[in-house]
Amino acid sequence: MRGDVNTGTRYLFRGARMLGHPSLRLFVIVPLTVNILIFGSLLTVGYGYVTELMDWLLGKLPGWLGFIEWILWPLIALTTLLISGYLFSAVAMIIASPFNGLLAEKAEELITGRKVDGPEGLVAALMLVPRGIVREILKLVYYLPMALVVLLLSIIPGFNALAPALWFLLGAWMMSIQYVDYPMDNHELGFGDVKEAVRSRRLSSLGFGGVVALCSGIPLLNFFVMPAAVVGATLLWCEELRREPSGGY
Repeated sequence: MRGDVNTGTRYLFRGARMLGHPSLRLFVIVPLTVNILIFGSLLTVGYGYVTELMDWLLGKLPGWLGFIEWILWPLIALTTLLISGYLFSAVAMIIASPFNGLLAEKAEELITGRKVDGPEGLVAALMLVPRGIVREILKLVYYLPMALVVLLLSIIPGFNALAPALWFLLGAWMMSIQYVDYPMDNHELGFGDVKEAVRSRRLSSLGFGGVVALCSGIPLLNFFVMPAAVVGATLLWCEELRREPSGGY
């Protein structure tokens, strides 16, 4: 397999260091602010529903089972946090898509010193949102069969010991595809091209996607992972995945 896992992991951290550059700052601050507002709103709404649900459940319990409140609260709070986190990720990806495309464009120009023939300005980028939604659907269609296979293996005795590693590898693979898609979309390359490019440097792609997946699960840090991953994926694209003109891309 081509590529290098250690090199792949470094792309995220290199991308994070580039976020403070003046030409990238705007495309980081705006989606970050929007994402914080979305996540805060989801948590506020979720807390309201959790409080109502707890009041209803406790009202149905006999007095002698009151101690269950100390068990129910952590379980329901954790479930709400996980659901809110999932919804946040899904909504944030769609809302941030135009900004991520522009961020990848400006990052590539900064990396290569060459202008990218992409959408000019935010309004033009917003016009591409429908195309971005279609690409997100394509990624979901690509992901679901593999996720179902891993899910089935997770419940088969013997194979289920491998489930955590398989879920991690699948998450790393999809994170790589998710973020490499931004710079490649700026060059009007299809989803099939994205999969082929990532496969061409499998180890580097898995190293990059793996560290993105790990950091995305850390509260608060996950707010900053998205822009760092966009720039990191652009570095991966520029340095390893992009072919010479004679090579196809």
